[in-house]
Amino acid sequence: MQKGEPGNIVDCLRIFSGSSHPELASEIADYLGCPLCSRATQRFSNDNLFVQLGESVRGKEVVMIQSFSPDVSDNIIELLMMLDAARSASAKTIHAVIPYFSYGRSDKKDQPRISIAGRLMADLIQTAGASHVMTMSLHSPQVHGFFSVPADHLSAHAVFTRHFRSKDLSNSVVLAPDIGHAKRAAKLARALGIGVAAGDKERLSDDTVRVAGIIGDIAEKDVIIFDDEIATGGSVMAIVDLLRKQGVKNVTLACTHGVFSGPAIERLRNIPELREIVTTNTVPIPPEKRLPHMTILSVAPIFGEAIRRNLMGQSVGSLFAFWPDSDESGLPE
Repeated sequence: MQKGEPGNIVDCLRIFSGSSHPELASEIADYLGCPLCSRATQRFSNDNLFVQLGESVRGKEVVMIQSFSPDVSDNIIELLMMLDAARSASAKTIHAVIPYFSYGRSDKKDQPRISIAGRLMADLIQTAGASHVMTMSLHSPQVHGFFSVPADHLSAHAVFTRHFRSKDLSNSVVLAPDIGHAKRAAKLARALGIGVAAGDKERLSDDTVRVAGIIGDIAEKDVIIFDDEIATGGSVMAIVDLLRKQGVKNVTLACTHGVFSGPAIERLRNIPELREIVTTNTVPIPPEKRLPHMTILSVAPIFGEAIRRNLMGQSVGSLFAFWPDSDESGLPE
């Protein structure tokens, strides 16, 4: 089944967008051939939120699309209220689609007296009414296991592979910023038929890192730095400093989640070796953050296809983040 041929799922499907990323929600709905349903969110004088679904969901398959992008706390509360509203209105099933799960960074208790917030958010989403969760490229893959309802951890691998296969990669290597993300980088490198390297990175603070060295041959190569998320750009700055010392003159930056917070855009603007920034639309990227050499790839077909396959009782395995190196995702070209 191709885009625009949704079969009989439209009659039973209701798609709602939260406030965080209506453009992506609209693309997903278009892929499924199903209109977005209306939703009203208001803020009372005491700063409380009020959320109302604009269409009946009784006995329907309900999809709620909300990315955890700024303002993160408001977007989380709005999603929880949308889920609760759908459950209270007797929805058949409720699918929480969270393209960017920002609390994926909080996966362990590495300091005293802190919350493992990734697990807490997963618990809240289930408690609010989600019967199924979809997300993409979690910063810590083990957060997938925090959800006690079925959860699909999707990958943007297919869209990155298609993009880079159109380039001249004869002198290129994929570089993971740290050892922990080397598997993702290796998967992309194998799909592109090029080498892989990894940085030895230590995070000192939210926006400061130290890179002790790079494992692998990157001298005078064209380097594709591949990460799940770019926030302040601190890791990129530290890695580029090392690349310069090894004669690297051409750098491409690729990431699934282009958060680009704080000083990120100015930092990236001032890297002369940076030829292209490739990211996806899991989070909205406003005009002021769109640099001339930035390419934004859409993940709407991946989420749309995952939703369609779930509703049709078909496998979504080829869309998973852990799937082998084949790019046979079944997505339309």
